[in-house]
Amino acid sequence: MQGAQHHSSDEGHIFSEEAGLVGGPLVVLIHGSLDRSAGMLRLSRQLHDVARVLRYDRRGYAKSWPHPGPFSVAHQVEDLCGLLAGRAAVLIGHSYGGNVALAAAQSLGQQITGVTTYETPLSWFDWWPGTTAGAIGVASDVDDAAEAFMVRLIGLERWNALPERTKTERRREGEALVGELSSLRQSAPWEASLISTRVLCGYGNRGSAHHADGARWLDSNLSDSSLVCIDGAGHNAHMTHSAEFSRLLVQPHLEV
Repeated sequence: MQGAQHHSSDEGHIFSEEAGLVGGPLVVLIHGSLDRSAGMLRLSRQLHDVARVLRYDRRGYAKSWPHPGPFSVAHQVEDLCGLLAGRAAVLIGHSYGGNVALAAAQSLGQQITGVTTYETPLSWFDWWPGTTAGAIGVASDVDDAAEAFMVRLIGLERWNALPERTKTERRREGEALVGELSSLRQSAPWEASLISTRVLCGYGNRGSAHHADGARWLDSNLSDSSLVCIDGAGHNAHMTHSAEFSRLLVQPHLEV
Protein backbone atom coordinates (compact mmCIF):
# COMPACT_ATOMS: atom_id res chain seq x y z
CA MET A 1 0.00 0.00 0.00
CA GLN A 2 1.21 3.46 -0.87
CA GLY A 3 0.66 6.13 1.76
CA ALA A 4 -0.67 9.64 1.56
CA GLN A 5 0.72 11.89 -1.14
CA HIS A 6 0.72 15.66 -1.62
CA HIS A 7 0.89 16.74 -5.25
CA SER A 8 2.10 20.33 -5.49
CA SER A 9 1.55 22.80 -8.29
CA ASP A 10 1.93 26.52 -8.73
CA GLU A 11 -1.64 26.93 -7.49
CA GLY A 12 -1.68 24.74 -4.38
CA HIS A 13 -1.40 21.22 -3.01
CA ILE A 14 -3.64 18.24 -3.71
CA PHE A 15 -3.84 15.43 -1.16
CA SER A 16 -4.14 11.88 -2.47
CA GLU A 17 -3.83 8.26 -1.37
CA GLU A 18 -3.28 5.05 -3.32
CA ALA A 19 -4.09 1.54 -2.16
CA GLY A 20 -4.99 -1.87 -3.51
CA LEU A 21 -3.41 -4.20 -6.04
CA VAL A 22 0.14 -3.16 -6.85
CA GLY A 23 0.54 -3.24 -10.62
CA GLY A 24 -3.19 -3.53 -11.17
CA PRO A 25 -5.25 -1.28 -13.43
CA LEU A 26 -5.52 2.23 -12.01
CA VAL A 27 -8.96 3.39 -10.89
CA VAL A 28 -9.37 7.00 -9.77
CA LEU A 29 -12.31 7.91 -7.52
CA ILE A 30 -13.39 11.54 -7.88
CA HIS A 31 -15.69 12.88 -5.17
CA GLY A 32 -18.53 15.35 -5.53
CA SER A 33 -19.16 18.82 -4.16
CA LEU A 34 -18.61 19.37 -0.44
CA ASP A 35 -17.35 15.80 -0.12
CA ARG A 36 -13.84 14.38 0.28
CA SER A 37 -11.73 11.35 -0.58
CA ALA A 38 -12.74 9.71 2.70
CA GLY A 39 -16.29 9.53 1.38
CA MET A 40 -15.06 7.17 -1.35
CA LEU A 41 -13.35 4.77 1.06
CA ARG A 42 -16.06 2.09 1.12
CA LEU A 43 -16.07 1.91 -2.65
CA SER A 44 -12.27 1.87 -2.72
CA ARG A 45 -12.17 -1.16 -0.43
CA GLN A 46 -14.48 -3.05 -2.78
CA LEU A 47 -11.81 -2.72 -5.46
CA HIS A 48 -8.55 -3.36 -3.62
CA ASP A 49 -8.27 -6.99 -4.79
CA VAL A 50 -8.67 -6.15 -8.48
CA ALA A 51 -7.28 -2.65 -9.00
CA ARG A 52 -4.93 0.04 -7.84
CA VAL A 53 -7.18 2.74 -6.40
CA LEU A 54 -6.37 6.44 -6.16
CA ARG A 55 -8.53 8.71 -4.02
CA TYR A 56 -7.88 12.42 -3.63
CA ASP A 57 -9.34 15.55 -2.07
CA ARG A 58 -10.27 17.94 -4.84
CA ARG A 59 -8.95 21.49 -4.59
CA GLY A 60 -10.48 23.42 -1.71
CA TYR A 61 -11.77 20.36 0.17
CA ALA A 62 -10.57 18.46 3.25
CA LYS A 63 -6.77 18.02 3.16
CA SER A 64 -6.53 20.02 -0.08
CA TRP A 65 -7.77 23.07 1.85
CA PRO A 66 -6.87 25.89 1.82
CA HIS A 67 -6.55 26.40 -1.91
CA PRO A 68 -6.54 29.72 -3.79
CA GLY A 69 -8.50 28.37 -6.76
CA PRO A 70 -9.77 28.84 -9.41
CA PHE A 71 -12.27 26.02 -9.00
CA SER A 72 -13.46 25.38 -12.56
CA VAL A 73 -13.61 21.91 -14.08
CA ALA A 74 -10.69 22.78 -16.34
CA HIS A 75 -8.49 23.50 -13.33
CA GLN A 76 -9.71 20.29 -11.67
CA VAL A 77 -8.58 18.38 -14.75
CA GLU A 78 -5.12 19.91 -14.41
CA ASP A 79 -4.94 18.56 -10.86
CA LEU A 80 -6.02 15.11 -12.04
CA CYS A 81 -3.42 15.10 -14.81
CA GLY A 82 -0.74 15.79 -12.22
CA LEU A 83 -1.89 12.85 -10.11
CA LEU A 84 -2.03 10.49 -13.09
CA ALA A 85 1.50 11.43 -14.15
CA GLY A 86 0.92 9.90 -17.57
CA ARG A 87 -0.66 6.66 -16.32
CA ALA A 88 -3.69 5.13 -18.01
CA ALA A 89 -6.74 5.08 -15.75
CA VAL A 90 -10.42 4.40 -15.29
CA LEU A 91 -12.16 7.47 -13.85
CA ILE A 92 -15.12 7.13 -11.50
CA GLY A 93 -16.90 10.42 -10.84
CA HIS A 94 -19.60 10.83 -8.22
CA SER A 95 -21.92 13.79 -8.76
CA TYR A 96 -19.77 16.85 -9.69
CA GLY A 97 -16.80 14.48 -10.00
CA GLY A 98 -18.42 13.02 -13.10
CA ASN A 99 -17.90 16.32 -14.89
CA VAL A 100 -14.21 16.22 -14.00
CA ALA A 101 -14.02 12.65 -15.34
CA LEU A 102 -15.77 13.51 -18.61
CA ALA A 103 -13.66 16.62 -19.19
CA ALA A 104 -10.51 14.61 -18.50
CA ALA A 105 -11.62 11.92 -20.96
CA GLN A 106 -12.11 14.60 -23.61
CA SER A 107 -8.69 16.10 -22.89
CA LEU A 108 -6.63 12.94 -22.43
CA GLY A 109 -8.23 10.64 -25.01
CA GLN A 110 -6.92 7.07 -24.98
CA GLN A 111 -5.10 7.56 -21.68
CA ILE A 112 -8.54 7.26 -20.05
CA THR A 113 -9.72 3.69 -20.59
CA GLY A 114 -13.17 4.08 -19.06
CA VAL A 115 -15.42 6.58 -17.29
CA THR A 116 -18.29 6.20 -14.87
CA THR A 117 -20.59 9.05 -13.89
CA TYR A 118 -23.10 8.78 -11.07
CA GLU A 119 -25.90 11.35 -10.86
CA THR A 120 -23.68 14.01 -12.38
CA PRO A 121 -25.18 17.53 -12.49
CA LEU A 122 -25.76 19.09 -15.91
CA SER A 123 -26.64 22.43 -14.36
CA TRP A 124 -25.78 24.59 -17.40
CA PHE A 125 -28.92 23.33 -19.15
CA ASP A 126 -32.10 25.39 -18.93
CA TRP A 127 -34.06 22.31 -17.93
CA TRP A 128 -31.89 21.63 -14.88
CA PRO A 129 -33.95 22.67 -11.83
CA GLY A 130 -33.05 25.77 -9.85
CA THR A 131 -34.08 24.23 -6.53
CA THR A 132 -31.25 21.71 -6.14
CA ALA A 133 -28.74 21.76 -3.29
CA GLY A 134 -26.18 23.14 -5.72
CA ALA A 135 -28.43 25.98 -6.86
CA ILE A 136 -29.22 26.93 -3.28
CA GLY A 137 -25.53 26.84 -2.37
CA VAL A 138 -24.58 29.11 -5.27
CA ALA A 139 -27.34 31.58 -4.35
CA SER A 140 -25.93 31.94 -0.82
CA ASP A 141 -23.05 34.06 0.44
CA VAL A 142 -19.74 32.18 0.41
CA ASP A 143 -19.71 32.06 4.22
CA ASP A 144 -23.17 30.46 4.29
CA ALA A 145 -23.04 28.43 1.07
CA ALA A 146 -21.75 25.17 2.50
CA GLU A 147 -24.28 25.14 5.32
CA ALA A 148 -27.15 25.90 2.93
CA PHE A 149 -25.96 23.12 0.61
CA MET A 150 -25.71 20.57 3.41
CA VAL A 151 -29.07 21.49 4.95
CA ARG A 152 -30.71 21.02 1.56
CA LEU A 153 -28.89 17.71 1.07
CA ILE A 154 -29.28 16.04 4.48
CA GLY A 155 -31.88 18.14 6.30
CA LEU A 156 -31.64 20.64 9.15
CA GLU A 157 -31.96 18.05 11.91
CA ARG A 158 -29.01 15.99 10.67
CA TRP A 159 -26.95 19.13 10.05
CA ASN A 160 -27.57 20.36 13.60
CA ALA A 161 -26.56 16.95 14.94
CA LEU A 162 -23.12 17.09 13.31
CA PRO A 163 -20.12 17.81 15.56
CA GLU A 164 -19.08 21.47 15.57
CA ARG A 165 -15.71 20.51 14.10
CA THR A 166 -17.40 18.89 11.11
CA LYS A 167 -19.65 21.89 10.56
CA THR A 168 -16.67 24.24 10.75
CA GLU A 169 -14.78 22.17 8.18
CA ARG A 170 -17.75 22.21 5.81
CA ARG A 171 -18.37 25.95 6.20
CA ARG A 172 -14.80 26.83 5.30
CA GLU A 173 -15.19 24.89 2.04
CA GLY A 174 -17.88 27.31 0.86
CA GLU A 175 -15.46 29.16 -1.42
CA ALA A 176 -14.65 25.98 -3.36
CA LEU A 177 -18.31 25.00 -3.47
CA VAL A 178 -19.52 28.33 -4.84
CA GLY A 179 -16.58 28.59 -7.23
CA GLU A 180 -17.04 25.19 -8.85
CA LEU A 181 -20.84 25.25 -9.00
CA SER A 182 -21.02 28.82 -10.31
CA SER A 183 -18.58 27.92 -13.07
CA LEU A 184 -20.58 24.81 -13.92
CA ARG A 185 -23.83 26.76 -14.29
CA GLN A 186 -22.24 29.17 -16.77
CA SER A 187 -21.20 26.71 -19.48
CA ALA A 188 -20.64 23.05 -20.29
CA PRO A 189 -17.13 21.90 -19.28
CA TRP A 190 -16.96 19.24 -22.01
CA GLU A 191 -18.57 18.34 -25.34
CA ALA A 192 -20.27 14.97 -25.66
CA SER A 193 -19.28 14.66 -29.32
CA LEU A 194 -15.58 14.87 -28.38
CA ILE A 195 -15.65 12.02 -25.86
CA SER A 196 -14.93 8.58 -27.33
CA THR A 197 -14.20 6.74 -24.08
CA ARG A 198 -16.72 4.16 -22.89
CA VAL A 199 -18.97 5.77 -20.25
CA LEU A 200 -21.28 4.06 -17.75
CA CYS A 201 -23.99 6.55 -16.78
CA GLY A 202 -25.27 5.67 -13.33
CA TYR A 203 -28.20 6.73 -11.19
CA GLY A 204 -30.26 5.33 -8.33
CA ASN A 205 -33.98 4.65 -8.51
CA ARG A 206 -34.43 6.30 -5.10
CA GLY A 207 -32.70 9.48 -6.21
CA SER A 208 -34.10 12.72 -7.62
CA ALA A 209 -35.82 12.71 -10.99
CA HIS A 210 -33.45 15.31 -12.46
CA HIS A 211 -30.45 13.10 -11.65
CA ALA A 212 -32.04 10.22 -13.53
CA ASP A 213 -32.83 12.58 -16.41
CA GLY A 214 -29.21 13.71 -16.45
CA ALA A 215 -27.96 10.13 -16.64
CA ARG A 216 -30.36 9.43 -19.50
CA TRP A 217 -29.17 12.55 -21.34
CA LEU A 218 -25.57 11.40 -21.05
CA ASP A 219 -26.44 7.93 -22.30
CA SER A 220 -28.34 9.39 -25.27
CA ASN A 221 -25.63 11.85 -26.29
CA LEU A 222 -22.34 10.04 -25.70
CA SER A 223 -21.05 7.80 -28.50
CA ASP A 224 -20.17 4.75 -26.36
CA SER A 225 -22.30 4.57 -23.24
CA SER A 226 -24.62 2.45 -21.14
CA LEU A 227 -27.32 3.52 -18.68
CA VAL A 228 -27.02 1.78 -15.30
CA CYS A 229 -29.54 1.96 -12.46
CA ILE A 230 -28.66 0.85 -8.93
CA ASP A 231 -31.83 -0.52 -7.38
CA GLY A 232 -32.71 0.96 -4.00
CA ALA A 233 -29.97 3.59 -4.12
CA GLY A 234 -30.11 7.35 -3.74
CA HIS A 235 -27.46 9.97 -4.39
CA ASN A 236 -24.89 8.46 -2.01
CA ALA A 237 -24.82 5.00 -3.57
CA HIS A 238 -21.02 4.87 -3.34
CA MET A 239 -21.47 4.70 0.44
CA THR A 240 -24.80 2.93 0.92
CA HIS A 241 -24.49 0.45 -1.97
CA SER A 242 -20.73 0.22 -2.44
CA ALA A 243 -20.75 -3.45 -3.49
CA GLU A 244 -23.40 -2.87 -6.15
CA PHE A 245 -21.66 0.30 -7.28
CA SER A 246 -18.41 -1.62 -7.72
CA ARG A 247 -20.06 -4.52 -9.54
CA LEU A 248 -22.22 -2.47 -11.90
CA LEU A 249 -20.27 0.72 -12.44
CA VAL A 250 -16.58 -0.03 -11.94
CA GLN A 251 -15.73 -3.66 -12.58
CA PRO A 252 -17.18 -3.72 -16.14
CA HIS A 253 -14.39 -1.31 -17.10
CA LEU A 254 -11.82 -3.78 -15.76
CA GLU A 255 -13.24 -6.73 -17.69
CA VAL A 256 -12.83 -5.26 -21.17
